[in-house]
Amino acid sequence: MDSLLHIIVAVSDWIWGLPMIILLLFSGIFLTIRLGFFHFRYAPYIIKQTIGSIFKKSNAKGKGTVSPYQSLTSALACTIGAGNITGVPVAIMFGGPGAIFWMWMISIIAGAIKFSEVTLAVNYREKNTKGEYVGGPMYYMTKGLNMKWLGVWFAAAMMFEVLASIMVQGNSLALTVEETFNISPVITGIITMIIVGIVIIGGIKRIVSFTEKFVPLMIFLYLAAAFAVVIINADMIGEVLGLIFSYAFQPMAAAGGFGGAAIAQTVRWGFARGVYSNEAGVGTAPIVHAAAETDHPVRQGLWAITEVVIDTLIVCSATAFVILSTGVWTNEGFTEDPSGLTSVAFAEGLGSIGSYIVSIALLFFVVSTVIVLSYYGEKQAEFLFGAKAVWVVKVIYVVSLFIGAVGGAKAIWSLLDISLAAMAVPNIIALLLLSREVKQLKDDYFNSFDFYLKDIGKHPQPNEKDAGGN
Repeated sequence: MDSLLHIIVAVSDWIWGLPMIILLLFSGIFLTIRLGFFHFRYAPYIIKQTIGSIFKKSNAKGKGTVSPYQSLTSALACTIGAGNITGVPVAIMFGGPGAIFWMWMISIIAGAIKFSEVTLAVNYREKNTKGEYVGGPMYYMTKGLNMKWLGVWFAAAMMFEVLASIMVQGNSLALTVEETFNISPVITGIITMIIVGIVIIGGIKRIVSFTEKFVPLMIFLYLAAAFAVVIINADMIGEVLGLIFSYAFQPMAAAGGFGGAAIAQTVRWGFARGVYSNEAGVGTAPIVHAAAETDHPVRQGLWAITEVVIDTLIVCSATAFVILSTGVWTNEGFTEDPSGLTSVAFAEGLGSIGSYIVSIALLFFVVSTVIVLSYYGEKQAEFLFGAKAVWVVKVIYVVSLFIGAVGGAKAIWSLLDISLAAMAVPNIIALLLLSREVKQLKDDYFNSFDFYLKDIGKHPQPNEKDAGGN
């Protein structure tokens, strides 16, 4: 058994070494350039159209099954969870503080990647037998590239990834609850399994109804607590920034309970945890965005850019600053299993109430994440085997929660990284092959008097036609 775990970890380390780093960097930079750095150029407009439209009476335009805001909160429900609360300390303990810098770097170019996949998902979506809009990488691979085999590859890999990811969520929650409340992982696993099993009986509309109410509240409470810890340790902010930037480009020696890290490990863990957190290029978020009400694929793609900012640049950074500013990352005993480190850091800053906040937040994050993950897995089963396979997949995913709760963290994280790569490779291939189409859709949107130009109040002059031919 030990030899098998060693092989899993070795394969994961190799994949997320140069192969995935090169692939993600190339695709992110290529798409950013091809799309004309638009997510930087139009940043104020993107914020206004997404976050700025949340409190309007209606932010839905066009046809769809759920609102754009509901698709955002559902996607965030999946991305904000173990990746933010326990994935960040994993990156720090295995890659050092410099891993946070590389997490930021991958998120900066991730906007173009996630925008591309969501835009394509909406463009190639279709209605299922229930009358719901469905889409995602498997559909734009099949319909856009005429490569159903690539779609099958992606769908099969994602079904396995969802399984591994749910195990990670269960493991993270069980360890945090044990650290805070001294409750056995077995009990936590059983309770969580029952709660999730009851919730996922509903479909996509029940899921988004849940996420639109709870996700914003969860994010606000978590960030408020993190901000309080950072303020208490305000004198450490300069040192924290120094650790992040200085050790992003040089190896870090062992310090206290931290075992040290080479530059390759720093980049590897920063990239891997960044991708797991915001899921850019992996192809998960497009599945829920494909159901959104929108009048143009690009309009929905703008929400994907907002996701990356909220998830990685805000929530992950908050976790990192809490851990580094309190100094708990140098404590003994966390190198082998760093999942509970965030809870310890909050307790260091806010006392016992801090660890309670993390545990409660993680409980809600895990439940919401697993609910959305199960939906993602169901759509793959529906694509591969038809609607009848959905219930079988639901049972498997619920049981995997318990298995993850009593499993070993590093082995599960490594297994997850392998499955993420198995999804990212076919998806990024599709994004690169369809990048010309993404650019055409982007140009149509931003040059049209029906969309961008209308939104900013510009109207056509007499006899003037927009670039989209309208």
